[in-house]
Amino acid sequence: MGLADRAKPMGDSQMSNATLPNSVIAGARPGPRNLITDVDGLLVGNAVDEQMATGVTVLRAPMRAAAAVDVRGGGPGTRETDLLSSENTVRAVDAIVLSGGSVYGLEAASAVTNWLGARGHGYSLLNTPYVAPIVPAAILFDLTNGGSKDWGETPPYHRLGIEAVAAAGQDFPLGNVGAGYGARAGAYKGGLGSASVVTEAGFVVGALVAVNAFGSPLMPGTTTLWAQPYAMGDEMGPRQPYPMGEMPAGLPDDTKLSLAQGLSSAQEGQNTTIGIVATNADLSAGEAKRLAVMAQDGFARTLRPVHAPVDGDVIFAVGTGEKPMGDWPVLALLELGSLAADCMARAVGRAVWEAQGTADAPGLQDLRKA
Repeated sequence: MGLADRAKPMGDSQMSNATLPNSVIAGARPGPRNLITDVDGLLVGNAVDEQMATGVTVLRAPMRAAAAVDVRGGGPGTRETDLLSSENTVRAVDAIVLSGGSVYGLEAASAVTNWLGARGHGYSLLNTPYVAPIVPAAILFDLTNGGSKDWGETPPYHRLGIEAVAAAGQDFPLGNVGAGYGARAGAYKGGLGSASVVTEAGFVVGALVAVNAFGSPLMPGTTTLWAQPYAMGDEMGPRQPYPMGEMPAGLPDDTKLSLAQGLSSAQEGQNTTIGIVATNADLSAGEAKRLAVMAQDGFARTLRPVHAPVDGDVIFAVGTGEKPMGDWPVLALLELGSLAADCMARAVGRAVWEAQGTADAPGLQDLRKA
């Protein structure tokens, strides 16, 4: 039964505040950690190789979770995304992997699959003792970020995948961490970001993202994040309303977005922002897909341009099923999707704010001190 079939008629007598879901704004606040792990039952682990300037991030769902995916970039690198289509059989996941390393990074998902399977976590295969862990993945391009990539036939991603899944827990740092370790946001340092929001109705939404975008995270000519209007408190540092926070002299005035830099440096597959939105709601396959679609607006609000032919932008959506959608599932989904977009925008902003600059990619906090 589709969403339209499940929606109740909305006459004037039924539109009271007592029956409608809470608005996106009223009572919404960050979760206790302000991380995607504020969605109960989800864990995140990270691993990095500093010499190779790359890393892996793993979201674990020990109880398995409904999932979907939305792919918008023109140069994606993914694994197990077809499995998540609503017409297919198995749509619950055991983990999702975000990795650096371009195509080499897909090996991290194989390692996570092996680790989970050895511990009995996965899709049960009929009446056998065997399981098949479902581990979708997406990768970003960080091969030209200055790290040593002369790994020959033994890239580090199998090892990093094992380290990340084994380290999964409720608390984790942001910035130069996991899949965001070698990331860049245009001409500046990108990183790993996360944020969460809790509503008065008890819905929880969280976002996790590795920002390695072609587009700019900053308003042109300033050190102000496009994401700043969505910030809750000081999670992205002190507010700098446009046009305050002019760019210091001698530093890039934009990013790869500028014609002088962008068209000469942009190459297929050398960018990408990859992320996950999660909620405690009991989502159907179609609802999870819509959540992923709406969450893509978080990218559009904070990175310009986005979904370009040189990006591989991907968002997975996960629902743990703890909280029913209620009597008004269409309106509940509308609220969740709006929250997911805002939460993803905040996660992108936090990723760039927390990222520490490197020799070839200044960090935002460095720019504001200059």
